[in-house]
Amino acid sequence: MTITANWSYPTAIKFGAGRIKELAEHCKAVGMKRPLLVTDRGLAPMAITQNALDLLEAAGLGRAIFADVDPNPNDINLEAGVKAFHDGGHDGVVAFGGGSGLDLGKAVAFMAGQTRPVWDFEDVGDWWTRASVSGIAPIIAVPTTAGTGSEVGRASVITDHKTHTKKVIFHPKFLPAVTICDPELTVGMPQVITVGTGMDAFAHCLEAYSSPFYHPMSQGIALEGMRLVKDYLPRAFADGQDIEARANMMSAAAMGAVAFQKGLGAIHALSHPVGALYNTHHGMTNAVVMPAVLRFNRPAIEEKIARAAAYLGISGGFDGFTDYVLDLRSSLGVPDALSGLGVGTDQIERMAEMAIVDPTAGGNPVELTLDAARALFIETI
Repeated sequence: MTITANWSYPTAIKFGAGRIKELAEHCKAVGMKRPLLVTDRGLAPMAITQNALDLLEAAGLGRAIFADVDPNPNDINLEAGVKAFHDGGHDGVVAFGGGSGLDLGKAVAFMAGQTRPVWDFEDVGDWWTRASVSGIAPIIAVPTTAGTGSEVGRASVITDHKTHTKKVIFHPKFLPAVTICDPELTVGMPQVITVGTGMDAFAHCLEAYSSPFYHPMSQGIALEGMRLVKDYLPRAFADGQDIEARANMMSAAAMGAVAFQKGLGAIHALSHPVGALYNTHHGMTNAVVMPAVLRFNRPAIEEKIARAAAYLGISGGFDGFTDYVLDLRSSLGVPDALSGLGVGTDQIERMAEMAIVDPTAGGNPVELTLDAARALFIETI
């Protein structure tokens, strides 16, 4: 089945196979004359990235790339990216790639016009109002994975290299002006990245659905997002060339990011310090801790998860849903424990302390105390 669509929620989305061909057109439409393409080191030499640069160059928009981006992008990467933006006289950013390239690209476009340090714009209260709006460069987002949903988000996750703490930097202008969702760009993803990003999308939807905050629109989006992952992640895993599965996973990723306006929770609160300290893949880390967090939250979410299970065609209520998650992980080769990702027991206390102050912890349906975080890490490592 061919899926092609133009959406305007939450931004202009050009969805469909082959639509990367429209990249230069959309750059020009938002006023870019000399865009900087920001991606990660692994993607930089790949054919899909070089093709995007070819499209920009052929349209007279130059051929500029910045790829000094770590898997968990940090403030050092950001400073270098902003310098490249200014040195090259750029006027916009094409954020290209998975979560790291998208997050850093958006942050470069934002920080290019700021005089305050990036940490002054952390997602705390109304800190975003400190920003100089006129200096924020336009952003075109092009996801090449199907997981983070950063292409439709108003924030970036940046690691403080001094404290190894992941921080959410927020501003409404982080939302790209145009997003190009071309599932053909994802067919070359290795299986392990397909799994990690797909489980990240599922975690976003699950935590948003489980969050206690009132946002029925996001809750509905989260529920359908989980269904798309359930139906299409196994297919994308089995056959990376299955363009229908790839397209639906791109939709699920965007839906997860829209849904988590409602909140995230302990899955992400545990995952963030693990990734910051051990440089693990974020989505795969989410997948490992997911069952333990489900069990921890059971007193508050049992009935809600039973309703979700019924919608997803999973029998057995909460227990059936948890068994489904365990079976899905097993079928996709997700490790049973964080030790399978190289995480040791040497920093449990530090990770627990980091988890309870992570901005996502406040959205968990059961309070994440220090004792609880410590116990969850002991259980999952």
